[in-house]
Amino acid sequence: MQLSAPESNRVAPPDPPTGPHPRCALLAAALALPGIAPPAAAFDAPDAHTVGVRHLEYQDSQPGLRRVRVSSPSVWYTGPLGADWSIAASGGADAVSGASPRWHSAVSGASSFRDRRLTGEVRLTRHLERTAWSAGLAVSDERDFRSRAVSAGVRLRSDDGNTEWSAGAAITRDRIDGADPSPVAGDRRTTELIAGLTRITSPHDVVQVQASVARADGVLSDPYKYPDRRPDRRDQATLLLRWNHHLHDGPALLAGSTLRTQYRYHRDDWGVRAHTLGAEWVRPIGGGWTVAPLARVHSQSAARFYYDPVYDPVLGAPFPPGFAATPGRLLSPDQRLSAFGALAAGLRVAWRIDEAWTVDLRAEWYRQQGSWRVGGEGSPGLARLDARILQFGASRRF
Repeated sequence: MQLSAPESNRVAPPDPPTGPHPRCALLAAALALPGIAPPAAAFDAPDAHTVGVRHLEYQDSQPGLRRVRVSSPSVWYTGPLGADWSIAASGGADAVSGASPRWHSAVSGASSFRDRRLTGEVRLTRHLERTAWSAGLAVSDERDFRSRAVSAGVRLRSDDGNTEWSAGAAITRDRIDGADPSPVAGDRRTTELIAGLTRITSPHDVVQVQASVARADGVLSDPYKYPDRRPDRRDQATLLLRWNHHLHDGPALLAGSTLRTQYRYHRDDWGVRAHTLGAEWVRPIGGGWTVAPLARVHSQSAARFYYDPVYDPVLGAPFPPGFAATPGRLLSPDQRLSAFGALAAGLRVAWRIDEAWTVDLRAEWYRQQGSWRVGGEGSPGLARLDARILQFGASRRF
């Protein structure tokens, strides 16, 4: 059972899948397959070692069905390697269980499962005066899915330190095993390029523009949806805009806080067009404590080959009208490829206990409905989808 996500952006609702169904339509909001995006790198090598642990609990549901539960512990480390090098590494084990509809959101079509994913990632960075070069390797293994990724990135800083350019590339090779009643097995290769510009525009403002393109070739159909037949290629493009503004004065409630906003536009050659708008307000409250409420709005159109839950009068569910007369046509009942809107809200709390220890807690709620699509009609006949995410982390610097 694949648990990969097409993006490593953890704050946006999930994109439509690039491959087999991960059993969990929202897992991309909480778990990201390492290696897809180029690794970030600081210009200066860290002057201390940091070790952290993190545990995530995820549950999604729809009326009449508790769908997928995920328990995901992980560990990570960053530290210097001499004066000009650094290393970062992480590993995790995700336990996934529950039930997921085999087509649309039909409870009668849900099948139970239990699976485990093991992940690992390592990144090496070379720090120079105005540049930082990095390279990484990542692996992910499940019962029916295997992924290997390599990535490289570079960041360049201007003489005055106010502007940063970044670029990177990643290549991922996946192996997908089939599942009855629609055996789908084979390989997939994804290539991604990314470029960005970050600019300090004032003592209180930072803006960032980031663009990426990706091409996936190979097996893109979903073995856990039936019937599901997708193109063997997918081209995607994403534009990300960020603006962080520090409120240095004003009312006592706002002074010293930071507003983080972002807009994300995603499109692909399958016909999906997605918009995501998010905001987070980071407020220090003294004693090493910080609170950060957040909110997101998401809206997307459907893929051209997604079909609504209207079934053939002879064959019945899950087959669309005319299925027998048009063998080989592209089609999918995957809810993630439908047209819908979504809202998310959450709260993050962090406590810096002392110079060495930091702990944090994040809670988030997500709801997705076809009728919430902005700027067009949403896909009809689908059940509401809800998700809850709870995450705890702790780190020690030494």
